Amino acid sequence: MGVNPNSPKSSSLKKMKANTLKSLLQLDSMHSGSRLHRSSEHDKILSLISCCSYTYTFTHPSESPSLHSFIKLLAVLKPMAKGKGPGPGPCLPDEILSPLFTMTQDHLFRPLPPPNTSITCILPDDDDLIAIPSAAWPHLQLVYDILLCLVINMDPKTLGEYIKESFILNLLALFKSDDPRERDRLKNVYHRIYSQLHGSRAFMRKAMNDVFLHYTFESDERHAGIGDLLEICGTIINGFSVPLKEEHRIFLMRVLMPLHRPKGMQAYHKQLAYCIYQFVEKEPLLGVAVVRGILRYWPTTNCQKEVVLIGQLEDLVENMETLEYKAVALPLCKLITKCFNSLNSQVAERALYMWNNERFVKMALQAAEEVLPVVVGGMEENLRGHWSKSVRQLTQNVKEMLVEMDPLLYSSCLAQFHHSLLEAETRRKERWERLEIAIKVNQFIQESLTSSLPD
Repeated sequence: MGVNPNSPKSSSLKKMKANTLKSLLQLDSMHSGSRLHRSSEHDKILSLISCCSYTYTFTHPSESPSLHSFIKLLAVLKPMAKGKGPGPGPCLPDEILSPLFTMTQDHLFRPLPPPNTSITCILPDDDDLIAIPSAAWPHLQLVYDILLCLVINMDPKTLGEYIKESFILNLLALFKSDDPRERDRLKNVYHRIYSQLHGSRAFMRKAMNDVFLHYTFESDERHAGIGDLLEICGTIINGFSVPLKEEHRIFLMRVLMPLHRPKGMQAYHKQLAYCIYQFVEKEPLLGVAVVRGILRYWPTTNCQKEVVLIGQLEDLVENMETLEYKAVALPLCKLITKCFNSLNSQVAERALYMWNNERFVKMALQAAEEVLPVVVGGMEENLRGHWSKSVRQLTQNVKEMLVEMDPLLYSSCLAQFHHSLLEAETRRKERWERLEIAIKVNQFIQESLTSSLPD
């Protein structure tokens, strides 16, 4: 039995079909409009990238690069990179990302001028004193902002397709820049890449290790970015799990410890000490190896390095247990004694100030029978003939403190010191007597030979 075309049910079906068709047409129209709008946005970005692709040398007065295109490109990219662009699907396809990364590489990966060696960097904050403002920085700053925007907001899998090993090595090469502003941006970009690309982390660590080793053993040039790279390493080490892997211990002993060797160590010592402290905090037993490593690379003629390293040793001893300290007590106290006997008053005073540290004194007294004979001898030499009045006064203060703590042991060590002085004086006199006898014998032989010759 058919349906009456004039019935209410038939009319309702017709309305439903009409509404469905209308909604489909509206949806198709919206998608078409979205695609057209997105296509126009992409064309606009490609046009801006083309305008930004011209590179400048910033060496000729006739060059007048405009930053307007870079500013507009960054303003357009930010919402699209965050997924806020119109329409569904990826906001930045390969047809945009490929020229965009090529443009950033063309601008950033450039030959750097030779490092500024007119002023030797001896303090951590000397960058502000020697950095020459770069004419290219306002331009480079926007390129770094574009790159950082991409790194932060892109999917890690997609990002890994554009940031290859060569890209990472080129980034590391830029850390030689004398401009601290550029190194600060590089530090941020490199760390963001490390946090995003899990598969590239091992290579990124190895690449940094190569930079450190080359600087330590193969290069005499100043490297302005060692401190910044160590700052990145500090955050990476902070995330290491306990117990530490063997490769991480090797990194500590073979890469970080030799960084105490270069003469410009003071420029990055704060960051280096933080990295080493992170290792010791995670595995306290490493403190013994670290102290021995510092003693191995102790400077012989650089008094400023000595002052800095004495402070680092003091911090390490404060966090050592008694058994660990006993393993390094004798070589450590020999070094401290040598330092407070130094003719440089700053080194001598800094070494003597270690005895104001209650933790250090307590640990030293745990191995007093080994340590005190060495320390007493050094203090008596200071009191006998150090040229600095302040050093002699500080030595006297330390002596009074040690006498008060253990008068019997101190007296015994002092008697031993005087006995060793007498023995040394006796040996000296014996050597002089042998020398005088040898001179007389030689004179006698010469006289005999002369008298035997015919006239």
